[in-house]
Amino acid sequence: MNADWIWGLIGGALIGSGGAVYLLGNGRIMGASGILGGLIDGSGRNTSGERIAFIAGVILVPLVIWLTVADSPDTHLTSNTVVIIAAGLLVGLGTRIANGCTSGHGVCGISRLSLRGLVATLIYILAGAVTLALFRHLWGLI
Repeated sequence: MNADWIWGLIGGALIGSGGAVYLLGNGRIMGASGILGGLIDGSGRNTSGERIAFIAGVILVPLVIWLTVADSPDTHLTSNTVVIIAAGLLVGLGTRIANGCTSGHGVCGISRLSLRGLVATLIYILAGAVTLALFRHLWGLI
């Protein structure tokens, strides 16, 4: 039996729990792009320790799981470096345009019944589906 769905369930529960703890702990929405953006542009200088700890956790926890779990899940990530770089740049541009990302709009926004979060989430899910269809079925890059 393929149990890949359990990794998604565990990851979703951890992201939701993290967002709740972040909101209850300091009263702010957990938006990963905003946390990283505040470090890069200097606007989050007064909370830089908290921001660095968050980003370190986002990087280190998957690394620890990957190193300790013998049968790590298959990511289905393309090996095309150009596609990976272009995708990262487009995600970064999209989060700046939408003033937030999956964690801020999708996880925290929808759970707070935010209309802005719901609309942003629907738009980027639709944009992702269109992008995947174009890259996979029209251009054959993925």
